[in-house]
Amino acid sequence: MLRIRFGPADLARVTVAATPDVLLETALSVRHLAAPASGPAAHRGELVAWRRAVKPGLAARAGVLARLVPPTGYLPDFLYQPTARDAATAAELAARTPTNRLAADLSPLPTVPGASVTRELAQGSTAARRRLVEDLTRYHRSSLAPLWPTVLNVAAADRALRSETLLRGGVEALLATLQPGWRWAPPELLVPFASSHTVELCGRGLHLMPSYFASSAMLIYDPAAPTVLVRPLPVTDVAMPPGDVLGALLGRTRAGVLASLATPAGTTALAERAGVSAATASEHATVLRAAGLITTVRDGSRVLHALTPLGEALLAGG
Repeated sequence: MLRIRFGPADLARVTVAATPDVLLETALSVRHLAAPASGPAAHRGELVAWRRAVKPGLAARAGVLARLVPPTGYLPDFLYQPTARDAATAAELAARTPTNRLAADLSPLPTVPGASVTRELAQGSTAARRRLVEDLTRYHRSSLAPLWPTVLNVAAADRALRSETLLRGGVEALLATLQPGWRWAPPELLVPFASSHTVELCGRGLHLMPSYFASSAMLIYDPAAPTVLVRPLPVTDVAMPPGDVLGALLGRTRAGVLASLATPAGTTALAERAGVSAATASEHATVLRAAGLITTVRDGSRVLHALTPLGEALLAGG
């Protein structure tokens, strides 16, 4: 479990990235292609077709990038370039990383026999830096560029939902609805993680970075900047039933509660429609209301829940 601990100043310094990081996504796409096609992503049409088209010849096209991206876990920090808006710029910035930082970033990678380019890169070789730029740019152009508009569209839809949540419910509502399985337990955000860590934000805040290819949360830590939390995006597919899309976005039970409000209902009726207890229906309604997906009107001891335009748009598939 990853525990991200907020101080009062950190809640005022939570930001949401406009788009995924182009270089990080490039690296993570290599990891995705190298892994077996399994899990939910294996059944998403746009990824199935993309994998089929670009997986053959992966090692040759990825070049040195294949050496920099192990199957799981750590990625070198220089593969995150948040100021770059395109792959070519990101590759150039990565190649300009100071030699001492390159060496430090590469040192945790497993040793691969014959990986001379990686060793030369850690030593600051000009030729190795140039090859890094060429391989990153070529791989992105040949492999990721055709899918990139889909990546940006999914990220934009997710950001619209997060923005609406922030406007209607504030930063704590945003943190409470980030991801199925993640939990906001003030002053900590609890995130499933491969190992147990506690991260103190120390007033520097948290930057939320969406990722199309990340399979789980990732943390990028810089003591002089906001901590970056990379969160997997729900990967939607036009061929998926709407319930499956919402299930990926909200969690299946909460998506079912939302779908049950196609016709407004009180809490008891909502619980019966969704097949959950009244207490559970009330809890989910609270989160959906904070996210701006439903409204609740109280009349004495009775309440009536109804969809907002945003909730209706999600149920309609857009």
